[in-house]
Amino acid sequence: MDYLSEIEGKQAHDPMFLEKMKESSSSSSSCLCVPGPVIVGAGPSGLATAACLKEKGVPSVILERSNCIASLWQLKTYDRLRLHLPKQFCELPLMGFPTGFPTYPSKQQFVDYLEAYARKFDFKPRFNETVSQAEYDPTLGFWRVTSVGVKGKEMEYVCRWLVVATGENAEAMMPEMEGMGEFSGDIRHTSLYKSGEEFRGKRVLVVGCGNSGMEVCLDLCNHNARPSLVVRDTVHVLPQEMLGTSTFGLSMWLLKWFPLRLVDRFLLIVSWLMLGDTARFGLARPHLGPLQLKNLSGKTPVLDVGTLAKIKSGDIKVRPSIKSLKRHAVEFVNGTTENFDAIILATGYKSNVPSWLKEKVMFSEKDGYPRRPFPNGWKGEYGLYAVGFTKRGLLGTSMDAIRIAEDIQRCWKEEAKHRLAFTNSLLHQSSSL
Repeated sequence: MDYLSEIEGKQAHDPMFLEKMKESSSSSSSCLCVPGPVIVGAGPSGLATAACLKEKGVPSVILERSNCIASLWQLKTYDRLRLHLPKQFCELPLMGFPTGFPTYPSKQQFVDYLEAYARKFDFKPRFNETVSQAEYDPTLGFWRVTSVGVKGKEMEYVCRWLVVATGENAEAMMPEMEGMGEFSGDIRHTSLYKSGEEFRGKRVLVVGCGNSGMEVCLDLCNHNARPSLVVRDTVHVLPQEMLGTSTFGLSMWLLKWFPLRLVDRFLLIVSWLMLGDTARFGLARPHLGPLQLKNLSGKTPVLDVGTLAKIKSGDIKVRPSIKSLKRHAVEFVNGTTENFDAIILATGYKSNVPSWLKEKVMFSEKDGYPRRPFPNGWKGEYGLYAVGFTKRGLLGTSMDAIRIAEDIQRCWKEEAKHRLAFTNSLLHQSSSL
């Protein structure tokens, strides 16, 4: 088999390695030894890590279940989406955005940036390969990663390092609601929503008041639909910009000089002056400040891009939690009932890591996130790494990618020394014969 000769070259310092591999993979018809890490996921997290590794001379293999890079952005986001943070906070390592891009790039501009990024580093992800299982083999001292192709063909990758880059948004979260099977209208997650055009003139209930839910409501308004927004919890709504600069950028600058508590108080005061009392419109604020809440729970404040004005004008109605669904109507927990033509679920995403990674130390089986909080959740045992699970967006992704590449490079160099020493030893023995 080809992979055995590759292992022989890469693992020459371990005479027992080939025997172990022959014994353990004798029943496998498709197996490949990867000299560098296997990266699961070709989104921004996987691309950033692969770029940092390549810059340090470490090759990698990227496995992607979809048919393109950044599949979430390309296939599961709505048309009007823009980056909610300024572009300087969303750049991947080693390549900035084009100078002509606006402060908040559009969805297509961000996809173009990622595709240019992939071209720059000459990435060749293995598309349409869904990882069904990854497990550390203590006998070999390597990870065994099994993928399934579109025609059901299995492939096994054997690697020293495994980078989990499937991220926080791998699977759509679909809440259970009483009467879902009875409702006659369209029920869909935002991952299947593209534009409000198809809902023109319809009564649409949007469930979830995060950034996606608020922006979908605004998009529906702009296409002359009649949206209502279910607000199930407290929420911080902040202006996207304040004092002539981005709210996020201003927050980051203030945190260099003032404690978080004071920065939170400042943000709330300015927000109240600019937006008014959001509780009057059904958007009560949490007791914790926006930055403190983000640090403790990962819950991101909503950066308003015009939705609040539509709520104030009555174009978007705010509704309480849903009690049950009827054939043409929705009953709310306050006892009221309203007719709707469609329901959009802006209920977020979740990690799918527990479904395929056979490991219980680094990742939580409950939510699929690293057990150790940021900034210490990027590294596990036996060459296992995580990128894109920081709940701090692309900025957190870049930080993890850089750390991972530096750590793997140290191991790579150390193992290269061992290989060289072993090879020199063999050459010396052969010359003595």
